[in-house]
Amino acid sequence: MTANHAADTPSVVLPAIPRIAGTVGHSARLAFLLGELRLPTIKHLWPDLAAPSDKEGWPAARFLAALAEHEVADRERRRIERHLLEARLPIGKTLDNFDFNAVPVISKAHITALASGNAWLDTGANLLLFGPPGVGKSHLSAAIGLALIEAGFRVLFTRTTDLVQRLQIARRELTLEATISKLDRYHLLILDLCAARSDVELEGVNSSRRRFEGRQLHITRLRNHSRFNQSTILIAAEFT
Repeated sequence: MTANHAADTPSVVLPAIPRIAGTVGHSARLAFLLGELRLPTIKHLWPDLAAPSDKEGWPAARFLAALAEHEVADRERRRIERHLLEARLPIGKTLDNFDFNAVPVISKAHITALASGNAWLDTGANLLLFGPPGVGKSHLSAAIGLALIEAGFRVLFTRTTDLVQRLQIARRELTLEATISKLDRYHLLILDLCAARSDVELEGVNSSRRRFEGRQLHITRLRNHSRFNQSTILIAAEFT
């Protein structure tokens, strides 16, 4: 390297670190800085990890990596808790406790693939589960929703009538676009108990679907499925 080239290389000047007397002062400042950086897990755990790190002579990279791994894991745990709360899924409905033997027409491998969400959510396909009462449609839809949340997606589980009423109220109050924008934050809307008991209710379901064109609707218990137009994609076979 020539002297001229070295002179042209920009240098990084780090800010001066203030001198703090005593371990307590450093600990207090570190706690403050971690709070400012919104790293609550590291703020809570670093003293516990610092002791074995000092005793065993960990390299700085190992100490920082251990703290970062705890922060990432705890952040993911908090994300799942937050998204589960907003999803309003029925409690205790998982793929592990769904009895696939009771509904042999449903492929466990197919459902497991759907639960990953990678293909059908990206393409905006819709998932329909329909059939007689008591065969596990709501259980299976909630279980898929739970798996998708754990995979990083946002899900909302709601009765179709509740969603239609919510949109009707928003339209009357001239807040429809804002309501649609809030719902559009979800990767998947699970509409339960879609029995379409009247033409008005069915039209409400169709209107909701049209407003979310390109987003995903997971609809269960749709007895009048033949009245949906052909842009709705049938993924799951009929329960028997």
